[in-house]
Amino acid sequence: MTLGAAAVAELLRRHEVRPRRSLGQHFVIDPNTVKRIVRLAGVAAGERIVEIGPGCGALTVALTDAGATVLAVEVDGRLVAALAEVCDGRPVEVVYADAAELAAWAPRLVGAESWRLVANLPYNIAVPLLLDILAGLAQIRAMLVMVQAEVAERLAARPGQGAYGLPSLKLACWARAEILGRVPPTVFWPRPRVSSALLAIDRLPEPAADNIEDLYRLARRAFGQRRKMLRASLRGVVAPTAFASAGVDPAARPAELAVADWSRLAAEAAGAEGPSAGAGRERGTAP
Repeated sequence: MTLGAAAVAELLRRHEVRPRRSLGQHFVIDPNTVKRIVRLAGVAAGERIVEIGPGCGALTVALTDAGATVLAVEVDGRLVAALAEVCDGRPVEVVYADAAELAAWAPRLVGAESWRLVANLPYNIAVPLLLDILAGLAQIRAMLVMVQAEVAERLAARPGQGAYGLPSLKLACWARAEILGRVPPTVFWPRPRVSSALLAIDRLPEPAADNIEDLYRLARRAFGQRRKMLRASLRGVVAPTAFASAGVDPAARPAELAVADWSRLAAEAAGAEGPSAGAGRERGTAP
C-alpha cells in the first residue's frame, strides 16, 4: 500500500483537513520518497520505531510494510481519525500529543531497551526536539529524519565550518550526524519554499563529555558573540590562565572548538569558580 498525491488529497478531503502552517505541516505525497527513507534507515522486521508528525500516514505505512512496529505521535487531532483509517490492522499506536512534551509520550517507550526515530519532522520543532530527545531519551539509539536542508547542515556541521554553532555542538555531545541526501520541495503538499535533507543521527556509546551542562553554558555565552575571539567573549568568565591550562587558544572563535575543547575549558572555568550554581538540566533548545 502506498499513499500518492491522489490518495493523500482524497484522505484529507474526506476528513476535512487543511494543512496548518503553524504546525509546520507539509505532507509527503511521493511513495518513492518514503521508500527511500525506510531503505536508508535500514528498517528491519520486528524493530520498534517512533514516528513524530506522521501526518497522513504515508511513512507509517511504509515502516509497517518493512515489518516495524510504530509509535506515531501526532499533535493535530484532526488527523487522528485519518491515521486510524490508514493504519487499520497494522502494528501502529497513534498517540495524540505534542511531541515537544516528552513526558506526554516517552512512557510508552518503557518495555523495550532500543527504539529508533524515523520521521518527516515538522519544520517548526525539529532542532529543539532532536536535541531534547538526545539529552533525555537514551532508549532512542538512532534516528533518520527529514528536515529542512539548512537545519540538517547546522546539526551535522563540524568545527570550523560556517554552519557550526550551538546546535552542532549540542548534538556532538551525544551523537554523530551525517546528511544522507537531499529532498526536493516537489515531494510535499503543500510545497515548502525550501529543500529538505535526510539526516542520520547515531547516538554515541557514551556522552562525549561529563560536564555537558557547564560546557553548554559557556559555549552559549561565546556563541552569542560568535565573531569575537574567546578572550573577549568570555572575559570575566574564563581567566586568562585557564585558556592555557585547557590547551585552548584565546584568539580562537567559538566555531573553531570541538566538544573536547569546550569540555576542558568549562572544567578550568568551573575549577576557578568552585562548584557551579544552578546545575539543573537545560533543555536542548538552542537560542
